[in-house]
Amino acid sequence: MDDVLTISEVADRCGIATSAVRYYERRGLISASRTDGNQRRFARETIRRISFITAAQAVGRSLTEIEAALGELPSGRTPTPDDWSVIAESWRPRLDEQIQRLTALRDKLDACIGCGCLSFDRCGIYNVDDIAARRGAGPRYLLGDEPA
Repeated sequence: MDDVLTISEVADRCGIATSAVRYYERRGLISASRTDGNQRRFARETIRRISFITAAQAVGRSLTEIEAALGELPSGRTPTPDDWSVIAESWRPRLDEQIQRLTALRDKLDACIGCGCLSFDRCGIYNVDDIAARRGAGPRYLLGDEPA
């Protein structure tokens, strides 16, 4: 097995488009060497780094947050399982909050979402005179406001 991979090989192994690989490289999340013909070559460890990025995105982290997490690693090295464990633990409170919000959304999805439209014949959460609108923009009850 070669120690380096082409951009297509990296993309195929990671299940992403080659354009994503190039984008991650431009953002500094991964790096490549170049051949004499100026073709990108990636170290095998790039697969683990992209897997880290993909896993972090799957739990709702932005590329800016991922970039910051990867920036905490010494010399831009590939994350180890211990690194992932530390980072994942630091993200746990936010994930718990997101889970609570999604659970509330699921449980209230068939009721009025507090948008003030009053167009339903029967509203699961009464919003007389569009009281929810006074609390701010968006679906106030799903954002955590309690109905009056």
